[in-house]
Amino acid sequence: MATKKNTGPSFEQIMTDLKNKIYKPIYFLMGEEGYFIDEITDYILENVLAPAERDFNQTIVYGKDVEAGTVINLAKRYPMMSNYQVVVIREAQNIKELEENLAHYVEKPLNSTLLVINYKYKTIDGRKKIGKLIEKTGVLFDSKKLYDNQIPAWIQNQLKNENCTISPIAAQLLTDFLGTDLSKIQNELKKLILTLPKDSRNITPEHIEKNIGISKDFNVFELCKALNLKDVLKANSIILHLSKNPKENPIIITINTIFMNFNRLLIYHTLTERPNDYAIAAALGINPFFLNDYKTGAKNYSLQKVIQIISETRNYDMKAKGVGTTSVDELGLMQELVFKILH
Repeated sequence: MATKKNTGPSFEQIMTDLKNKIYKPIYFLMGEEGYFIDEITDYILENVLAPAERDFNQTIVYGKDVEAGTVINLAKRYPMMSNYQVVVIREAQNIKELEENLAHYVEKPLNSTLLVINYKYKTIDGRKKIGKLIEKTGVLFDSKKLYDNQIPAWIQNQLKNENCTISPIAAQLLTDFLGTDLSKIQNELKKLILTLPKDSRNITPEHIEKNIGISKDFNVFELCKALNLKDVLKANSIILHLSKNPKENPIIITINTIFMNFNRLLIYHTLTERPNDYAIAAALGINPFFLNDYKTGAKNYSLQKVIQIISETRNYDMKAKGVGTTSVDELGLMQELVFKILH
């Protein structure tokens, strides 16, 4: 599957135009991150047409139920007693020969139609004719997944839109617990906002612990901090706590988080220039608030030791996946890994 670097509009640009009622005849929404595709589509469905206009001018179909020709015919209809009609094709990646058929329509689309194509988990090649045509007359949006280190900032921005704030530690807690599933994170944020006290709009680790059940003291983020500090007792206490609920704390995720922690220490050791803390934090892909943890870690672990630890995390990742063994003692594996890191 051919892809290209996304040079089209950002999610924020698309949403800004929609809110300013600047509409395009085609929205081809593709890519791995379904959250942004759903947000754009839902906004169009809820805001372009008035409720009274939707019965005759709003159509939603699914790729498994229609052919490419049907999509084109729907797009070519004129609105009834409205300036626009909205046609949404969900799961469009399941339509055979969609690109070939769509190319003819895209050359001269109806400006009175908003054709919204959800092409989730796949992409088309923007260098081909169809991609260039869509970019010329409409919107070609490649919805990319965010990296782990981008999630805390995304959480802060989401809450800012709701006139709320969150501490860096709390944002990192949510990231470590919920991963990169933006829809899941957004649902949890909505719940947290509803439970905020009337006199506060700030989400803290204590608030998360009380309402979501994530321990502010015993989690993978605190484990990495304890390892960087070489706090043997705290590290082993956290490992024991995590092992009591393996479903919520998968060993693969824990080992991967430890790997990323020491990979950042590797980057720190190999930085040739350190002009200021903000530049260092950017190189590590972290919030500057956490930089001191990595400075301490770099003092406690030499470059040679960091490389050795990274190698060990890879070995234990394989063991945790059952490679070379018929049974996995997760607590035992984590205790071994932590011992080799700290000694």
